[in-house]
Amino acid sequence: MKMPEPGVPPQAPSDEPRPPSRSRTILSGVMEIGDANLSGNVHGGVIMKLVDTAAGIAAVKHCGGRVVTASMDEMSFIEPVFLGEVVTLFAQVNDVGRTSMEVGVRVEAENARTSERRHVSTAYLVFVALDEQGQPRAVPPLVPETPEEKRRMEEAKIRRQHRLARKEAITRRRVIAPKEAPPA
Repeated sequence: MKMPEPGVPPQAPSDEPRPPSRSRTILSGVMEIGDANLSGNVHGGVIMKLVDTAAGIAAVKHCGGRVVTASMDEMSFIEPVFLGEVVTLFAQVNDVGRTSMEVGVRVEAENARTSERRHVSTAYLVFVALDEQGQPRAVPPLVPETPEEKRRMEEAKIRRQHRLARKEAITRRRVIAPKEAPPA
């Protein structure tokens, strides 16, 4: 993505449909001592921050403008990441709503000495595109081109339905349930 020159206003984002491949993002980095948790492995929060960064870049590439993380819908830690391993994150927009985008992220860890690679984490995040005033704005439609992209879009729609149903159930419960006293 070309960065605007200083003092030159950026072009208005386009509403032209885009394939998921346009948002594809890959980030890599070596996990160092500052990334360690008390067990001597890489802290999960370090991986979460990298996931948010990779997903945010993918969202910006799709919508062509500013975004904010609305939620981390799901994140699974499959295996630990060890110090000295090279972590690579693969991010791509899976589906879009009117102003939001779901981005999937796959995290792999590689032992650079042996070339052994492991799938260590998967995450799904939701981003909202913002206009110049910081208000939600429409995002371009997503047009999947491959069977894999179509599968990812269908699964993203299922996750969205679950998010909305969970939100509605919690809201309904809070309206019905008697007010509880706040904890002391």
